[in-house]
Formats: sequence, C-alpha cells, structure tokens
Amino acid sequence: MPVELTGTAVCDGSAEGRLLVLEKPLSFWGGVDPLTGDTVDPRHPQYKARTSGRILVMERTIGSSSSSAIMLELLRNGVAPAGIVVADTDAILVLGILVADELGHPTVPLLRLEPAAIGLLTALDGCPATLRDGRLRVDRPRQGSA
Repeated sequence: MPVELTGTAVCDGSAEGRLLVLEKPLSFWGGVDPLTGDTVDPRHPQYKARTSGRILVMERTIGSSSSSAIMLELLRNGVAPAGIVVADTDAILVLGILVADELGHPTVPLLRLEPAAIGLLTALDGCPATLRDGRLRVDRPRQGSA
C-alpha cells in the first residue's frame, strides 16, 4: 500500500526516484559537490551519499546565499536531485531553481510538507517515489520481500 502525502508545490514539476531522507539539514554550499551531486560535508551523517536523481527529503536546508548558485550548477551539470521535499522552504534554494528555468536548464519540483509528514518519510528512505502536482507518493516494499 503506497503512502501518499499532499503539500504545497513551491516549484512545479514532476519527478521519480528513490527517496533520500537526510537525518540532518544540509547546506548546498560546501555540502554538495556541484559536479557530482554527492554530499561532501564530512560532518554530515550521509557524507558521500549521492543526491543526483533522488528525491531529496529533509526538514530544512542550512542557509547560505550561495546555495542558489550550487543548485543552478547541479541543474546545469545534470546531477541535481530529481525532486526536493522540505518542511521549511529556503527562498535562496528556490531562487536557484527559478534562475535555472529562466536560463533554459532543466528544473526540479520542490514540495513543502508539514514537519510531521517529513518524519513519516524517515522509515521509507530508499523507497521508490513520485512527486507531482503537490503530492508525494511513496511505494512501500512488500512485507516479506527481499
């Protein structure tokens, strides 16, 4: 039985990918390599995790005015997350997505969910998910399947 959550589409679009639920907030500036999409902050619990092609879930980002530039580079280089789900929207990150759209680069949808909904997703890390029209659908693994 899939899990379906509805939130606010901050940036429109659709995405498919496996969830990557971050245990702690992440700064895109100094936290994500704009050439690979990997997390590069050695203090982060998911150090070296690949964000590229994943639906990235986190409570919030750690702000930096340079996060928009890193998001733009991730999108330009084709290594951005497939989609982003947050409880607390960072306008600077959104700016990077909007600028990418203006420059004709692919963009990613960004969905805002309630903090409690973000907490529910922790147990679904790695599950296939679809993000579309302000909704996140996560397919849970069948019980007993390997």
